[in-house]
Amino acid sequence: MPSSPSFVAMSLRGDDGGGEAGYAIATGFKNAMSAFSFVFRHFIAWGVVFAIAVSILSSFDFLPGFLVSVFILAMLGAWLLQMARVIVHVRRIRLLHPGSGPLPLAIRQQRTIDLPVGAEMAFGMLEAAVRELPRARVTESARDSLQLFATVPRRIRDQGEHHIPNPRHRLAQDHVSAQVVGDDEASSIRLLCEPATDPWMDLLFVDDGANIENADAIARALNRRVRESRRQEREEMREVRATRELALARLNLLNAQVEPHFLYNTLASAQLLTRSAPAKADEMLGNLITYLRRSLPQEGNFVAPLAREVERARSYLEIMKVRMGERLNIEIDVPLDLEGIRLPAMMLQTLVENAIRHGLEPREAGGTVWINARGGNATGKVTICVADDGEGLREDSSGTGVGLRNITERLALTYGDTASLRVTANIPRGIVASIEIPREIPTEDV
Repeated sequence: MPSSPSFVAMSLRGDDGGGEAGYAIATGFKNAMSAFSFVFRHFIAWGVVFAIAVSILSSFDFLPGFLVSVFILAMLGAWLLQMARVIVHVRRIRLLHPGSGPLPLAIRQQRTIDLPVGAEMAFGMLEAAVRELPRARVTESARDSLQLFATVPRRIRDQGEHHIPNPRHRLAQDHVSAQVVGDDEASSIRLLCEPATDPWMDLLFVDDGANIENADAIARALNRRVRESRRQEREEMREVRATRELALARLNLLNAQVEPHFLYNTLASAQLLTRSAPAKADEMLGNLITYLRRSLPQEGNFVAPLAREVERARSYLEIMKVRMGERLNIEIDVPLDLEGIRLPAMMLQTLVENAIRHGLEPREAGGTVWINARGGNATGKVTICVADDGEGLREDSSGTGVGLRNITERLALTYGDTASLRVTANIPRGIVASIEIPREIPTEDV
């Protein structure tokens, strides 16, 4: 019984520290009895065969007496030779399993191997492990039913000019049959390694430990492949973590690329307005405070709600409106249900700054900046547009600047290929910059 060793160990362990020695003695005695029983069974089986053969030969009165004696001596020699093989088998099993556990003397070995991988992956590992056995030949491999059958010829020593047994003979080959059960998370392999002979022949012949070697080799190969799989997963996780940290560092760098001249010019304008128009100076400084508060990067957070980004862009445009006067008009249309949409910080600000710097400031008459957001289209994404009616597409504003390149890179780092930036001409004049992003950003990606 499988529970016997544990029961013996529990009953012999005491406070005097002799439990381990008692367990070893009990296990050794049990193994000796098992070995004696194994040898005795084969001795009796061959004795029965010998007795039957002698009785049959004795009934043949026409056979010469010396010929009967020769047959009897030959049968007796075969009996003794087989007993020697049985004893060698037991000895070899002891060498293969030198521990203090029970000896697996049975010729047919059945194992249940639990693997922390899905059933399909376990079947792939099993098939590779069986093919790695020396001389193994997979005869059937049914991936749909997760079953596998293989034939393994036994190792044959080179005996020079002497006769070498045919490896395809049933006495010289073994079978491996296995079935995988489980789900996508964990699985078990039911493995059976047995001789190619019929079960009743187990009383007469031994396999010299071949099937135990096959079962142990498959178990070791599976264990090695699981370790390799886990090591590869850890390496992939380290690579993903390193890539993510690099991406966050690059996003932080991109987020910090804010035009410093805007701050200098705004402070200079506020200083002048304190003498001529204190109210406008106060309004400009208030918008500057709001802009700076929304522009400070937050550690570990490189995305922000659309409402926060719109508030920063509005503060920036209000500051520019004080500086540009009637030359600048502002129109913002962002539905309430889209204000919670998150997007990379400073991205909307970059588009607004481009609209002012390259579109409206060079134009003497100025113009209008539109900010709008729309969602619920056929792709289930959100489209955020910044448009102007300024100078339009020119060679120095064709979408190849640092700001637009940063936006394209940040979209790729944050969303992969599920987001895009498009810069097109506005009608009748100006530029429309459109960002299309998914409604949600997975937490691990930000």
